[in-house]
Amino acid sequence: MIQYFFNKEGQTLEISKPQNGAWINLVPPFKDEEFVELSDELDIPIEFLRDSLDIDERPRYEKEDNTRFIVLKTPTENNSFNESDAFYITIPICIILTHNQIVTVNSFDNAAIKKFLNSFQNRHPDKRSMMVLKIVEKIIQNFMEYLKEINLKTNQYEQQLYDSYKNEQLLNLMRIQKSLVYFITSLRTNEMMLMKLSRTNFLGLTDDEKDYLEDLLVDLSQALEMANIYSNNLTSTMDAFASIINNTMNTVMKRLTSITLIISIPSLVAGIYGMNVDIPYQHSGHAFYIPVIISLIFSIVLSWYFFKRKWF
Repeated sequence: MIQYFFNKEGQTLEISKPQNGAWINLVPPFKDEEFVELSDELDIPIEFLRDSLDIDERPRYEKEDNTRFIVLKTPTENNSFNESDAFYITIPICIILTHNQIVTVNSFDNAAIKKFLNSFQNRHPDKRSMMVLKIVEKIIQNFMEYLKEINLKTNQYEQQLYDSYKNEQLLNLMRIQKSLVYFITSLRTNEMMLMKLSRTNFLGLTDDEKDYLEDLLVDLSQALEMANIYSNNLTSTMDAFASIINNTMNTVMKRLTSITLIISIPSLVAGIYGMNVDIPYQHSGHAFYIPVIISLIFSIVLSWYFFKRKWF
């Protein structure tokens, strides 16, 4: 689906066809006929439009004739039904600068584009380079917000693990770890791509826009550092819980072994006195109490020994 937006006197208008200074946004569901039509109408290489469909597309930029093409990674919630998949993934967002328009292509529902749309009335379509930087700003804000959500979820699952050692919480922590791997990889590649943009001045930025890009790089580095810190903390936490679970299992096995040994003593004594052979005091009136007392004595001694060794 193709959306056309135009900024007129501080208001965002949705129009039916592209015009100079318009922002063109492509969102799912996609039709190849729309790609071909838009490519012919705006003189955009068809590959630039189709590259956004590849979820593994890496951040990069290139130029063909007078059309500039930029790919960035942005976070989104993972709608997969597989319970072992990451909570969040990163998807490509393609930004295309034509002669007079700016085109964005999103392979999934994109929160960064929604934020940009809400603030589009404040943009100046003639300053297309600044519009690109504003989209980058919204992407960085999305990363920061999702990282805060990840930190909150991590704390919740850790607290649940303190109360109950269940595989469900460990699985959720593993899904968060996967999300952080996606974030770290995408943030790092985004940072490298923006640094190249800054060095080559691919967008033809003014001095003020260059300063703004430097500020965005600082924010991006902060987001990357946060993701690394959360990932390291989560790895340490999962390792610690694995050790705690192993220790708990060893303690439980010791207790079960101790209980088994204590119970086996009366069984052994009863088995000996239950044999069909002559045994001491078999004709005594206390023949029943003798094995019981012997069993209790051995059980008490063995229990005291295990308690002293702190096996209980």
